[in-house]
Amino acid sequence: MLSYPPSRQDPQVVDDYHGQKVADPYRWLEDLDSDETRAWVEAQNRVTFEYLKGIPARQRLQERLTQLWDYEKYSQPFKEGGRYFFFKNDGLQNQSVLYTQDSLEGEARVLLDPNTFSEDGTVALSGIAISEDVRYLAYGLSSSGSDWQEWKVRDIETGQDLADHIRWVKFSGASWTKDGQGFFYSRYDEPDAGQEYEGTNYFQKLYYHRLGTSQADDILVYHRPDQKEWGFSAIVSEDGCYLIISVWRGTDPKNLIFYKDLRDPNSPVVELISEFQAEYSFVGNEGSLFWLSTDLEAPRRRLMAIDIQQPERIQEVIPQAEETLQGISLINNQFVAFYLKDAHTQIKTFALDGSFLGEIPLPGLGSAGGFGGKRYDTETFYTFTSFTTPPTIYRYDFATGSSTLFRQPKVDFDPDAYEVKQVFYTSRDGTRVPMFITHKKGLQLTGDHPTLLYGYGGFGVPLTPSFSIGLVVWLEMGGIYAQPNLRGGGEYGEDWHQAGTKLNKQKVFDDFIAAAEWLIANGYTNSSKLAISGGSNGGLLVGACMMQRPDLFAAALPAVGVMDMLRFHKFTIGWAWISEYGSPENPEEFQALYAYSPLHNLKPGTTYPATLITTGDHDDRVVPAHSFKFAAALQAAHQGSQPVLIRIETKAGHGAGKPTTKLIEETADRWAFLVQVLGIPTENLGE
Repeated sequence: MLSYPPSRQDPQVVDDYHGQKVADPYRWLEDLDSDETRAWVEAQNRVTFEYLKGIPARQRLQERLTQLWDYEKYSQPFKEGGRYFFFKNDGLQNQSVLYTQDSLEGEARVLLDPNTFSEDGTVALSGIAISEDVRYLAYGLSSSGSDWQEWKVRDIETGQDLADHIRWVKFSGASWTKDGQGFFYSRYDEPDAGQEYEGTNYFQKLYYHRLGTSQADDILVYHRPDQKEWGFSAIVSEDGCYLIISVWRGTDPKNLIFYKDLRDPNSPVVELISEFQAEYSFVGNEGSLFWLSTDLEAPRRRLMAIDIQQPERIQEVIPQAEETLQGISLINNQFVAFYLKDAHTQIKTFALDGSFLGEIPLPGLGSAGGFGGKRYDTETFYTFTSFTTPPTIYRYDFATGSSTLFRQPKVDFDPDAYEVKQVFYTSRDGTRVPMFITHKKGLQLTGDHPTLLYGYGGFGVPLTPSFSIGLVVWLEMGGIYAQPNLRGGGEYGEDWHQAGTKLNKQKVFDDFIAAAEWLIANGYTNSSKLAISGGSNGGLLVGACMMQRPDLFAAALPAVGVMDMLRFHKFTIGWAWISEYGSPENPEEFQALYAYSPLHNLKPGTTYPATLITTGDHDDRVVPAHSFKFAAALQAAHQGSQPVLIRIETKAGHGAGKPTTKLIEETADRWAFLVQVLGIPTENLGE
């Protein structure tokens, strides 16, 4: 039996929610920089890493992961001003490197290597924007996984940085004006000292930065002092005539569309769509005619056109289909549309009048991304991937209508040794839910295979087939991987998303529990061999399900999870999730949140699954206090011999930009934990 570090309980901390008294004895762990919290973190990590080091398979797992991870990884090329740009990782580099070349056959040279910004690889590239004349690269940097970005500018020809330096940027890209003299971006005011990673983020402002000037001289383009929750994403239209401003409010998919005529410096910002009634995404324009994809009166989305000279007239161009429309590009003077059919990608093309031109065939059942470019480009690139197919890049020629293999990674494993199937199961209320299952070919359904059930179920995010080295190692050990498409995601459009939000959130947990029960009933596994995993909103999913059905799972891996559903809105961008979860300030929504909040529903004396909680000390998306408080409460409530541990990564955040070395170490630790608690033999590693 492990001996856990003591976690002080303060009985004085009690909140009153609509007459309901709720204790919060671990509130002190919200002070991330206090000496007491730091000592607690160090003590917890000591116990966790001592346990992990004692697992015999851990070293072998790390070696196999490193061996497999060591292959060249490319992004699909993209073109600007006749030049090509792409990212490449030699194999084990902590961060991918940005290259440029004059032609696809020409010699590529390094334009930006983020690995030079820090010795341990914890400074990551978080965004790029290239001026149309291909003179300048604006690029964003994020340190230790934080959402905060700094933006700088590099001369593409010389490779030297200019003096321009933009700070306190978060949730924003950059978009150049057509003359290449500056770019638009959004930022927050500088936070108070000590509140950089915890303070709430309100009142985002849209600015224009002119090259060669100080940030203090940047022009304020738009802000709304009366709307603290509004944020602004701005892009310049391809013709350079308009600044398109998407106004967002938290994580609610509904947004507004404003625009500014850039041909007139004194032009006002015009509210084209001024009500939060649907989600709109700007696709392109023909003069004053704007094309927007939207879920307005179409939960699976459609394409419509609005002439800004007559904005009251809305014309449907591509109607809603049976499949869910994910996005549209304007290339080769036609629309290229991404659809999701039962959580895998279909690509269809349409003329500008909306008439159907055809479907672009894909190599198999999986996920495709790319098809970017300019309106009159005749070529484009896309990446295809699946659970057993590493991201493979194809070049598509519109003139011939054919795809040719452009780059195929060489990974040291045999994809033909595995199979992927999609099944459909019935959730608690009768809803039909799809699930992907991946395992070795020829697997006999003996009901005792180690199985990892992974889920997310929120914010309209679809879970589609994707490749990971960690998954390969899990499959090599004889593991089964199952990925259901829970309600709350975007697989079947906005209706599917809303079916798992606010007062409906319990349905997401019901879907996940039903997936576990289906796997057991159909002979894949049993409760002693079943592990669950998820990150962020998926960490909440794992926390809620292990709390509601501790008997159903042998192990749980909640990562950077939202565990305190009564205080999530009090930190950084957490307020933005009220549109997804509801608000504790609302009596009815409070009752729903309190009923499933992982932190508040742990029962002392219960035997919970073996648990490895993971978080990062610089996570300013889901602040680590969520995981800290949950770990302390779980260790206090748990009765049983199985370990309940928290692994706190230093100089790491929510996950974006995490260096390769940390990714390998964390995956090795997670798999070693499961090997130990599920009793998985590792003799087959590498076979």
